[in-house]
Amino acid sequence: MKIFRYAMITVALVAAVIFFLPEPDGFPILEYHQVTDAPLDPEFEVYNVPPAEFAAQLDYLQAQGYTTITLQDFMRVVHGKASLPDKPIVLTFDDGYADNYATMLPILEAHGMTAVVYVITNEVGNAGYLTLDELKDMQRRGLEIGSHTADHLPLTTLDSATRLNQIRDSKIFLEWSGLQTIYSLSYPNGAFDSQVEEILRQSEYLTAVTGEAGLNTLQTNPYELYRVHIRKPRFGLTEFKFRLWKAKLFAKLRNIFWAPAQIQGK
Repeated sequence: MKIFRYAMITVALVAAVIFFLPEPDGFPILEYHQVTDAPLDPEFEVYNVPPAEFAAQLDYLQAQGYTTITLQDFMRVVHGKASLPDKPIVLTFDDGYADNYATMLPILEAHGMTAVVYVITNEVGNAGYLTLDELKDMQRRGLEIGSHTADHLPLTTLDSATRLNQIRDSKIFLEWSGLQTIYSLSYPNGAFDSQVEEILRQSEYLTAVTGEAGLNTLQTNPYELYRVHIRKPRFGLTEFKFRLWKAKLFAKLRNIFWAPAQIQGK
């Protein structure tokens, strides 16, 4: 019992220290997948945010003063070509599901917002996935289209040649099919390493998003952008607010445990 009591006291003290630390700099990137009321396989249901819940989340973000940007917008700021709004946020959608066009896009536009949609290019045009015409229309309407590789294989499990093909071929397919230049990639299963990042540079990608929670600044490695996953809510907006808080929490933890080490390493 004493050990348990001491452990609880320690946890409470650590939580108090973290709570009273200054608010971290940076903006969140949110990771979505589907937005639909259609019945889904239970395995994928957790990745779906129903339309009413999604609209409520966008209402909340607007009420909090957030402004959506794309990752191309972010890189313009990095290169001194633009400036960030007061409270930027990036909405991303992985895999390229058809409901992103049919359901998500109208809700997004009704709120005057934008997003980045990452597509698995070998699924384009297949049942349940976006078509090339829909992707082109989304670009015309201000959304950024990015790559989720050709086949959604965890890149770190592949040999060098296959990694290159998965990253390069998806970009070439989209651009040669008439879409504007593809600058961003979402790592399948969040898997990446230094070799993958180098392939991205060589293939003229500018940004890539991970599955690691946190906040992003102009100093964040553009090939290791932090992102917090938005799952199907079980507790409405309370859970969504918790996800936003999670991004801040991880940013605070990095400031405590990683920043000093980075400074010392310099």
